[in-house]
Amino acid sequence: MTAAAEVGVEPLPDVPQQRARSSRRSTGLWFLVRKLFGAATSLLFMLVVNFFLFRVIPSDPVRTLARGRATTPKQVAALTKTLGLDQPLPVQFLTYLKNTATGQFGVSFQYRQSVGSLLIDRLWPTLALVGTSTILSILIGLWMGTLAAWYRGQMFDTISTTGTIVLYSMPEWWLGLILFFLFAVGFGPIPGVFPIGGLIDPGVNGSSVHGVLNMAWHLTLPVVTLTIAYLAEYALIMRSALLDEMGEDYLVTARAKGLRDVLVRRRHATRNALLPVVTLVALNLGFIVSGAITIETVFSIPGLGLLTTDALKIPDYPVLQGAFLVFSASVIVANLIAQLLYGWLDPRVRL
Repeated sequence: MTAAAEVGVEPLPDVPQQRARSSRRSTGLWFLVRKLFGAATSLLFMLVVNFFLFRVIPSDPVRTLARGRATTPKQVAALTKTLGLDQPLPVQFLTYLKNTATGQFGVSFQYRQSVGSLLIDRLWPTLALVGTSTILSILIGLWMGTLAAWYRGQMFDTISTTGTIVLYSMPEWWLGLILFFLFAVGFGPIPGVFPIGGLIDPGVNGSSVHGVLNMAWHLTLPVVTLTIAYLAEYALIMRSALLDEMGEDYLVTARAKGLRDVLVRRRHATRNALLPVVTLVALNLGFIVSGAITIETVFSIPGLGLLTTDALKIPDYPVLQGAFLVFSASVIVANLIAQLLYGWLDPRVRL
């Protein structure tokens, strides 16, 4: 028993440990502030670029909307005023900032509807399509990459690595067209099994059980296309990361303790190899909102991708500005989450 305890005096706190904890908290807080500031700066930059980006397109929305109609110059001028395109560019920019701040993003030239409500209506088909395919490609890709690394040089490694690279090298729209003609339209002896396009059959109630199954049937080919197109990303990165970990001494120690290979792979090697995969997963989750524009166009899925494609034909400035701002914000937020998660998993990153 110490002298301080004998006389009933509280022992002095461990000053070095308190300083170390305070330093860690300060470092973590500064790391968080820097990342938040970087994300806010990136979002502000995209907010400005987003306005001017589509105005360099050599096209006139008024002429496009009036095409095929007997319009007079007076009617064209009236339509220009209605769309707000008669205002000077700085005034249009201020209107754009105001509409963005309210979350409505203005009114669509083509649909004459609030862009905010239009984006919300088209958001869930994109989330269903790209979200499902992303989750499947992550799970299957990590499983394939783990087995390929653990059985390096064997038949499974050769077949899986070669196959995923070949599929990844194909443009997703081209792969989608191949699957579309083989299994939707039908080719030779192969009958068309899946729907040609759309999200649901006409007259089917989407909120019923039959409607949910019908939508799942319509999404099968697009989901399969995106899943196998992005499978290689996760499989190859997981294989490479796990191969690096397999040469570490701690795995030799784990085997020396008598652990089976399955336990060594699951408890030790795979867990540490997941660190570089975290960034890829987080960033790809950010691209879920942007969706696959080409795949939605090929299979006529009424999501954000098809909406963006249709808006480019006019061009519909409010829709393009709102859609691309949502796309940019989702990627920026996902990148922020990845950096914060990386700093939490590896404290050295905070420095």
